[in-house]
Amino acid sequence: MKKLAWITGASTGIGAETAKQLAKQGWKVVVSARSEDKLIALEKEFPGKIYAYPCDMTKSTQVVETVRRIEDEVGAIDLAFLNAGMFIPDTYDNFTAENFKRHYEVNVFGVIHAVAPVLERFKQRGQGHFAMTASVAGYQGLPRSMSYGSTKAALINFAESLWIECRDHNIKVQVVCPGFIETPMTSGNKFPMPMKMKVDKAVEKLIEGLNSDRFEITFPRPFSWILKTIHSLPYGLRLWLVHWGTQRAMAKGKAKQ
Repeated sequence: MKKLAWITGASTGIGAETAKQLAKQGWKVVVSARSEDKLIALEKEFPGKIYAYPCDMTKSTQVVETVRRIEDEVGAIDLAFLNAGMFIPDTYDNFTAENFKRHYEVNVFGVIHAVAPVLERFKQRGQGHFAMTASVAGYQGLPRSMSYGSTKAALINFAESLWIECRDHNIKVQVVCPGFIETPMTSGNKFPMPMKMKVDKAVEKLIEGLNSDRFEITFPRPFSWILKTIHSLPYGLRLWLVHWGTQRAMAKGKAKQ
């Protein structure tokens, strides 16, 4: 039997590329996002393999109805890859509560709204697989990432707790922590992005991780290891090092322009 994956945030970037690669591997894939035209383009590219189900993940009732329709019309969800997300840099000069709130609505509640109804289906079947996209930015506070980074830290913490709760119930939980990937989300970044990966190569690593029993799927691994090492340092050294390193990288970036 073909397995069914539901991918949110699937109109572009990692979500769209994952849908394509899974479809090529024989999965049935349901794609959701707000951009209906991009989802329909994916469906037309892979007829009978990819199914477009537009949905605003910030709307809880809409998400519940979408899950019901998917399972009634396409089949039981085996993998829920919850990938909806947004990034708007915020700094000392442009911080607003509204921007912070919007990040949480999309990046955190866009995942929670999906987990709740899908978890009930997984409980009934006695099996299931969640994967949710966080980020290496969730490891620690970083410049221009007050809103975004804190949402990803919240997702990492949530995924850890969900893993513990689901461990004895045959439900796999994984967290995906990408570094810099060439996607529309990163295309507007005006700062250096070390070890940036092509999206197709990143998704190959992602799918390899989905097929493993690892809790965390991260790529490129050397970049995540560097950040994890920095995070293990005492606060006084860690915060100074991050500040110094990013200021130096920004200065180099401006010099090249």
